[in-house]
Amino acid sequence: MASPQDRVSDAYRTLLSVYGPQGWWPSRGPFEMMVGAVLTQHASWRNAERAIEAMRSLGLLAPEAIVRTSPAALARIIRSSGPFTRKAETLIALAWAVREHGRGLEQFLSLNAETLRTTLLAIRGIGPETADAIVLYAAGKAAFVVDAYTRRFVVRHGLVPQRASYAAIQELFTRALPQDVSVYAECHALLVRLGKDRCRATRRCAGCPLEGDLDRHASGRRPPASARR
Repeated sequence: MASPQDRVSDAYRTLLSVYGPQGWWPSRGPFEMMVGAVLTQHASWRNAERAIEAMRSLGLLAPEAIVRTSPAALARIIRSSGPFTRKAETLIALAWAVREHGRGLEQFLSLNAETLRTTLLAIRGIGPETADAIVLYAAGKAAFVVDAYTRRFVVRHGLVPQRASYAAIQELFTRALPQDVSVYAECHALLVRLGKDRCRATRRCAGCPLEGDLDRHASGRRPPASARR
């Protein structure tokens, strides 16, 4: 029987052949990407985009501009993004963290991956998923991002236990894939696509590119036919 690592590797190749490159993360620059990573927490990408556009129209997509904005004012601007009060505070703290590193954003993102991740995790409102997204997509350093779509895939396919930790799921992918920024980014993006197209809260297994993996390995976890349509 194939190992979990082999199955992850096979799934990546299958999704890439079916869906093609995804070109994710959509942004106009590294700081906009960082802002988007915060705003997408507990919000749809569409609502996060609305908040980003509102910030752009006011010239707020730069650390120097954000630190001059009050939390209350920023919260009103990003209201479409969900828990906007907390997110405004997080964005301001993130902007200050960038400002504290001498030359600003360039120097901040040039920190080694471990130091950058630790610095990000020290900011209230930034957890492992957001930190890893910034390390991967903004800084261009190898860090696999585990989001809700990734967790849903690995649990439903029996690759990890239901309550597997973030670190355990991340380790599965880092052991299965080459330690390469482009591969990590593409695999994460493909799992997002899979989650939106097929592996939804209500699963749509019939015709899924990874349906064969369920057939071969699910061992009773495969849903009934009525749930696969």
